[in-house]
Amino acid sequence: MPLISTPFPSSSNGPQVQLLARLCGLGKLDAQVRAAVEMYTEDWIIAHRRYQHLSAAFSPITTETQRERQKGLTRQVFEQDTSGDERSGPEDSDDPRHSSGSLDDTPRSSGASGIFDLRNLAADSLLPSLLERTAPEDVDRRNEALRRQHRPRALLALYPAPDEDEAVERCSRPEPPREHFGQRILVKCLSLKFEIEIEPIFGILALYDVREKKKISENFYFDLNSDSVKGLLRAHGTHPAISTLARSAILSVTYPSPDIFLVIKLEKVLQQGDISECCEPYMVMKEVDTAKNKEKLEKLRLAAEQFCTRLGRYRMPFAWTAIHLANIVSSAGQTDRDSDSEGERRPAWTDRRRRGPQDRTSGGDDTCSFSSFRPATLTVTNFFKQEAERLSDEDLFKFLADMRRPSSLLRRLRPVTAQLKIDISPAPENPHFCLSPELLHVKPYPDPRGRPTKEILEFPAREVYAPHTSYRNLLYVYPHCLNFSSRQGSVRNLAVRVQYMAGEDPSQALPVIFGKSSCSEFTREAFTPVVYHNKSPEFYEEFKLRLPACVTENHHLLFTFYHVSCQPRPGTALETPVGFTWIPLLQHGRLRTGPFCLPVSVDQLPPSYSVLTPDVALPGMRWVDGHKGVFSVELTAVSSVHPQDPHLDKFFTLVHVLEEGAFPFRLKDTVLSEGTVEQELRASLAALRLASPQPLVAFSHHVLDKLVHLVVRPPIIGGQIVNLGRGAFEAMAHVVSLVHRSLEAAQDARGHCPLLAAYVHYAFRLPGTEPNFPSGAPPVAVQAATLARGPGRPASLYLARSKSISSSNPDLAVAPGSVDDEVSRILASKLLHEELALQWVVSGSAVRETVLQHAWFFFQLMVKSMALHLLLGQRLDTPRKLRFPGRFLDDIAALVGSVGLEVITRVYKDAELAERLNASLAFFLSDLLSLADRGFVFSLVRAHYKQVATRLQSAPNPALLLTLRMDFTRILCSHEHYVTLNLPCCPLSPPASPSPSVSSTTSQSSTFSSHAPDPKVTSMFELSGPFRQQHFLAGLLLTELALALEPEAEGASLLHKKAISAVHSLLCGHDADPRYTEAAVKARVAELYLPLLSLARDTLPRLHDFAEGPGQRSRLASMLDSDTEGEGDIGGTINPSVAMAIAGGPLAPGSRASISQGPVAASRSGCPLSAESSRTLLVCVLWVLKNAEPALLQRWAADLALPQLGRLLDLLYLCLAAFEYKGKKAFERINSLTFKKSLDMKARLEEAILGTIGARQEMVRRSRERSPFGNQENVRWRKSITHWRQTSDRVDKTKDEMEHEALVDGNLATEASLVVLDTLEIIVQTVMLSEARESVLGAVLKVVLYSLGSAQSALFLQHGLATQRSLVSKFPELLFEEDTELCADLCLRLLRHCGSRISTIRTHASASLYLLMRQNFEIGNNFARVKMQVTMSLSSLVGTTQSFSEEHLRRSLKTILTYAEEDVGLRDSTFAEQVQDLMFNLHMILTDTVKMKEHQEDPEMLIDLMYRIARGYQGSPDLRLTWLQNMAGKHAELGNHAEAAQCMVHAAALVAEYLALLEDSRYLPVGCVSFQNISSNVLEESAISDDILSPDEEGFCSGKHFTELGLVGLLEQAAAYFTMGGLYEAVNEVYKTLIPILEAHRDYKKLAAVHGKLQEAFTKIMHQSSGWETQRVFGTYFRVGFYGARFGDLDEQEFVYKEPSITKLAEISHRLEEFYTERFGEDVVEIVKDSNPVDKTKLDPQKAYIQITYVEPHFDTYELKDRVTYFDRNYGLRTFLFCTPFTPDGRAHGDLPEQHKRKTLLSTDHAFPYIKTRIRVCHREETVLTPVEVAIEDMQKKTRELAFATEQDPPDAKMLQMVLQGSVGPTVNQGPLEVAQVFLAEIPEDPKLFRHHNKLRLCFKDFCKKCEDALRKNKALIGPDQKEYHRELERNYCRLREALQPLLTQRLPQLLAPPTAGLRNSLNRASFRKADL
Repeated sequence: MPLISTPFPSSSNGPQVQLLARLCGLGKLDAQVRAAVEMYTEDWIIAHRRYQHLSAAFSPITTETQRERQKGLTRQVFEQDTSGDERSGPEDSDDPRHSSGSLDDTPRSSGASGIFDLRNLAADSLLPSLLERTAPEDVDRRNEALRRQHRPRALLALYPAPDEDEAVERCSRPEPPREHFGQRILVKCLSLKFEIEIEPIFGILALYDVREKKKISENFYFDLNSDSVKGLLRAHGTHPAISTLARSAILSVTYPSPDIFLVIKLEKVLQQGDISECCEPYMVMKEVDTAKNKEKLEKLRLAAEQFCTRLGRYRMPFAWTAIHLANIVSSAGQTDRDSDSEGERRPAWTDRRRRGPQDRTSGGDDTCSFSSFRPATLTVTNFFKQEAERLSDEDLFKFLADMRRPSSLLRRLRPVTAQLKIDISPAPENPHFCLSPELLHVKPYPDPRGRPTKEILEFPAREVYAPHTSYRNLLYVYPHCLNFSSRQGSVRNLAVRVQYMAGEDPSQALPVIFGKSSCSEFTREAFTPVVYHNKSPEFYEEFKLRLPACVTENHHLLFTFYHVSCQPRPGTALETPVGFTWIPLLQHGRLRTGPFCLPVSVDQLPPSYSVLTPDVALPGMRWVDGHKGVFSVELTAVSSVHPQDPHLDKFFTLVHVLEEGAFPFRLKDTVLSEGTVEQELRASLAALRLASPQPLVAFSHHVLDKLVHLVVRPPIIGGQIVNLGRGAFEAMAHVVSLVHRSLEAAQDARGHCPLLAAYVHYAFRLPGTEPNFPSGAPPVAVQAATLARGPGRPASLYLARSKSISSSNPDLAVAPGSVDDEVSRILASKLLHEELALQWVVSGSAVRETVLQHAWFFFQLMVKSMALHLLLGQRLDTPRKLRFPGRFLDDIAALVGSVGLEVITRVYKDAELAERLNASLAFFLSDLLSLADRGFVFSLVRAHYKQVATRLQSAPNPALLLTLRMDFTRILCSHEHYVTLNLPCCPLSPPASPSPSVSSTTSQSSTFSSHAPDPKVTSMFELSGPFRQQHFLAGLLLTELALALEPEAEGASLLHKKAISAVHSLLCGHDADPRYTEAAVKARVAELYLPLLSLARDTLPRLHDFAEGPGQRSRLASMLDSDTEGEGDIGGTINPSVAMAIAGGPLAPGSRASISQGPVAASRSGCPLSAESSRTLLVCVLWVLKNAEPALLQRWAADLALPQLGRLLDLLYLCLAAFEYKGKKAFERINSLTFKKSLDMKARLEEAILGTIGARQEMVRRSRERSPFGNQENVRWRKSITHWRQTSDRVDKTKDEMEHEALVDGNLATEASLVVLDTLEIIVQTVMLSEARESVLGAVLKVVLYSLGSAQSALFLQHGLATQRSLVSKFPELLFEEDTELCADLCLRLLRHCGSRISTIRTHASASLYLLMRQNFEIGNNFARVKMQVTMSLSSLVGTTQSFSEEHLRRSLKTILTYAEEDVGLRDSTFAEQVQDLMFNLHMILTDTVKMKEHQEDPEMLIDLMYRIARGYQGSPDLRLTWLQNMAGKHAELGNHAEAAQCMVHAAALVAEYLALLEDSRYLPVGCVSFQNISSNVLEESAISDDILSPDEEGFCSGKHFTELGLVGLLEQAAAYFTMGGLYEAVNEVYKTLIPILEAHRDYKKLAAVHGKLQEAFTKIMHQSSGWETQRVFGTYFRVGFYGARFGDLDEQEFVYKEPSITKLAEISHRLEEFYTERFGEDVVEIVKDSNPVDKTKLDPQKAYIQITYVEPHFDTYELKDRVTYFDRNYGLRTFLFCTPFTPDGRAHGDLPEQHKRKTLLSTDHAFPYIKTRIRVCHREETVLTPVEVAIEDMQKKTRELAFATEQDPPDAKMLQMVLQGSVGPTVNQGPLEVAQVFLAEIPEDPKLFRHHNKLRLCFKDFCKKCEDALRKNKALIGPDQKEYHRELERNYCRLREALQPLLTQRLPQLLAPPTAGLRNSLNRASFRKADL
């Protein structure tokens, strides 16, 4: 393994070494400091493997990388996309419905097609070589060469990236350790202006957190005075250093909160008078009054000048203000605050707390982000004067808290008016001119003279856990208060001077105090501001000191207290010392920090005072207030040298003592000798766990380095080596655990602490080793003296410094003598990895638990240690077996065993830990593969597998363990040398054929039948023992997959997904890997995955069925296999030898228990795979098929048994279905839907295929009902099921994204189909010479047909059609010999493609169709079969497909004609002539269908046209049948179930006719006659006479319906439709025909079902005859007449329309009017409102008239005897009646004496229900009734109503009363009484009317009788409450009877006269007879 070690500059503190040497004078550096400096300045060593970046762990395939690789794809052209575009184009204007209404302007398309001449059309381009007779081999070779062109290299680049959730192998390089920063804000102080300018003012700025009550940054000092004002301080000023002129600062906030304030304090030069007096002029005087106050101002200026000259080095507090940062951040998003106007930004506290959208709060008020807000310029106008008594920080926090309240006390105070302008903005990433808190330049620093920006050190509000990466050693001194109230003498204006003393001599004050503003960079002394006349002042001062590198016992801080005399009095000194005190900085070798309350001495300090503390009362000294503490001060250190933790301090001290051997040594109060130091050190190691977390994390690198040092270089005490290995190992475990715990929130996905990971990756090195590179790389140059702090190092560092040591390049080997002595000394000492392994193995349980929690760290440490050991010891060239000693390998083996056991035992107790351990172990073994002997590592893996397998047998929930093992395998397999580790170039592969093309291997293909299978080849494609020994890792992976796919596997969905995702991810990696781009190399890689083909094949039954047909999964396998169950190979997915893989070792083949319990031939059910998993598995299969060597695949196919081959074809079939293109529309539709429901990709295609295939739906029937996901458990990863989760789970994608997805999807569909095609070609080559080839080729052809039928790109169709042509030319018997439907299917697909909008598709499709005809012709000089099938296909195609384009189809017909004319070979035959006939015939059909297109919106016309076409096919039964089925489909769609049923009955009758001709079976119907009971119309099917139907003629009645089974199917469909239409009586008739057939077939199952259905039907009839009739309404009939030339064929035609039940006249009238108005235009259509005969001469010729009349079925009296039931009276209807009332003067209604009625009887051509819903009227008969006859009819009707209401059972009282009321009520207009009075009052004069007169009288008598019966019945029914009502009815009846009595008793004169012979005609005789009665 080539290891590359990169010396990597650590935190670039180059200058610090020189700096420290300078600071420490000549003395050598203290050991602690030296160690720190070394650590911060030495280069890192990174070991990285040369090809590591190619592993899936480091260069994952993500959606982004996929998108990158998808660039430059060519767009595939798809029919469905083009059609969509065209349809929405300008063609809409040609829609016939929108054409104008003039007569000569018939719709363009239909008019044109009528005179269309096929000969005048242009043909598509011809295929040049089509008519040549070429050898099949050459054709195949040419096809293959064409298929290989322009194919995408990487199949998986077109598939969505592997699921992120599963990517357990993902690693990322840890971020390099770097200095910690919070969110950074840049504050620029622009200007400060007061109303009067008389003296210099100085600013101090810092951040305060009110909630934490803490100052969270150091002070930033700024000076905005003008040069003239600064000049006042000339006397005191040295030349100011540029670093003190900074006006901008970068503040860092780690914990942003809304409680942070930016506080600005102002100071001025000390002057006489207290603060209030000094502020007064600023508050009173205004700038506008300058002239008025001129004298005062002059006076003030003079005084100021004096004070500056005399007291210029002292300051006094002046004023302050604060800015609430949260307001800036939140409102920066809303207002534009760049103006400087005062009114715009009131002082900070008046800000209303507006929270803008930027203020991202998560937990209430807690968080606000300072990293992104709009920069703001603030003008602060109000300051508060400082109050002498309230200067401390506590007071300040009170003020700030008060500021946030609305009624702030501060508002009441009078402000000091000023204008401070500052800019606040987020800090840029790499600001220029920046100084670190130590005043070092931070890159980039373009010009040292530029005004700097200072980085202000943060004091975080809470702990920050980050390791130190650079040298920092600062001390802050905070004087708090001083109490001199008891001090005698003049002590009022008190100033405190601070000095850092290296000794007691005044000259030993060191210049380490940082200057403030406009002064020198460092000073030797500094003063606090003075509070005038205050004996006990408070201070807010902060002194910042740079600690020297070596702090010694003598170093101390000296505080001197001065009284400053403000007034110049003669004899009085300016400053008088009034007290002294000090703080020694070291105590027991530790830095002293914290709060101190010190006594103050009145006298000068005595010599040697500094070794003591002021708390010691020295004799003879006077103290203020009797040695009480009067001076309060606090020290804080920020240091990356001094840990400030007792445990860490002690540990470092002891380690350094041991390193330097300086004994005896004083530690606190004890003196350590060599004898006691070991014990102390052990105690100190144990105590490390007690250290506080923050310093421990900060010094973690130091601590870990020292611990490693102790392990590797045990200290030598008194000449003895002290072995501290165990203690150090335990301490390391505890430190790691503590660091982990402190940084729990920052862990990465794998539970690693980034800080520790960075330590191992960058900072860890073997102690004391500088990498001496063999070829003598130059030592690392020291960085320039600036501090770089980029997020990473510049890339050039890697290149310039990296030195690669290659194990494969012998030139790099170095002579053995040149190894550095230092190196050999290292190698002689202990090796960290060996020691770690040993200590881990022997550790006690407590420590082991800690180590296990963080095993990854120790594993990584060992790996880096091993790598560095090999590198520095130049052992990379030694053989792997000799690299590491045996005992170390034994320790490793023991360690891996024990950790593996922990994984297994903890998986049920602590799954999370088990998961982490499992991954750590896998990564460790993966790393070992690069370092150690691979055989050894594989043995470890095998042992681990055995452990898991043993546990699996007893595991309660094996899925958990299997999941872990799968992750383990996946991580191992992510190694960058995975392929090499699998030994792909193995002797296992068969000798390759000299040329790898498919056709060259035909010589060997005879193995399919004659030779024994080649065991070598077979074992390459099975998970056999040899395969797994040869390809170890691939074997593991595929075995895991095989186990997951086991039908009995538990928790299967998750396992499926995991296992398949692992394989997918690896294959993606291979595709993207530059090492495997060559095809030959990739073929070798593919050999590692060959068993995947067998696995997927055996999993077929459980794959998601994308072709979605019930029971379609094993479509082809069942064709090839009669006895599937008996086949041995089917039993279990894994044969027993695979069991060996489970334990990874050569187990006995019998021990299968470890895979799955239970018998081998377990049931095949089991958990189905989800759609997503299935797709991914299939795409992996396609990858193998694409990349494997064709010769190898061919030899494998040759060895397959038939059923296996069948299942392989099924697999290919499924691949086509799974990757079918969905079309752009689908992507848009999915985008509008929510994401989840969107796997139903084929909606558009379904419509095309479902309807089209008619008789052959079986292959492609899709069920819409099934959920696209099968039944999945509700598992966590459901979110990613859809294939479209490419970009994210965002639903609204941009148009470009959708375009891109459609582009990729199109390419994937095309490539997947082409891979399937390649494989099919290989299979064809293989089976060429076998006996079983018929069935196999049939199955192959089915797959090809399916591919041609699904949505494919033009590119694929060219190749697919080429393959289809080659197949047909080689094996014509496939299509033409057997009774097969393949020919029908093929014709259908070819015709559809002939109608394509894309010319290349048409070209190839018409070529295929032409060759098909020629082929058929050459077999028997006749291509009847193809003719027949093409005609049928065309019919079914145009009958059902909406988007069909006849214009394009015509061009294809012309192309075929052209081929026929140019085909020289067949010139002399009748072929060309026959082709011509066929083409013209097809052209005719097209013309009809164009008309159908026009009438698409007019269901009646459409059905009429279909009917007409079907009639035209009376001579070709297959086609008539097809059209009858098309009509049934259309009816069913429109909800006309009765008509659909009739179509099916007609179809069945047609088939029965045909079957009757063939054979005389008693149980079959005798032709149409048998169906008469169902419908009298059926007899028309008998037109198919013997001369047409010669059953022997080839190609006739070849469809599957022309069989007994077909007949049964048609009858069943008819019954189903009748049931849906509620015609249960007809159901019975259908079954009468069906039952004998079923009985003959002994099909009891169906018989049972049929009788069940009969029972249901009869039950329903029973319910309905019991008054439930209203539930079943069969239809409403209307007569519709069309008048006007506009209607064309329909003019003057009358029809009876059957409409759905309860259709009102208005409804049909409205429908027809709307429809024809849309067709003819506005104001053209008129509805004739009456039903009188239409006079054609009176009509407007430009208009279209429609007359609609309601008609009722009419029966003659004799008919009614047979039509007993309601059903009878609504079925088989031919005669209809409507009545038109009229009067002689033309009105419809008039008085009774003149009211006439016209009765019209209409007879139709056929009986309703028929196969269409409107039937032409063929006969019309009219009779006119005279008024008296009208009266007779009315009375008879009334009488019938009464009779019905009376006899009703059960009785209905309400209805009875209604009828009675209408009959006897006195108010009934034109009621019975009025009729009697008009017609019966006088005897008619005309003797011809006597008969009517008499008849009417008899009607009245009958009527009275019925009224009486009804009253009697009513009396019986009513309750007591209705008695009065009944009496009223009776009274009315009596009145009526009395009124009628005289009228009814009159006798006609004829009755009195004697009969004469002349009158004895039959008519009258009948009348008299009746009268006598």
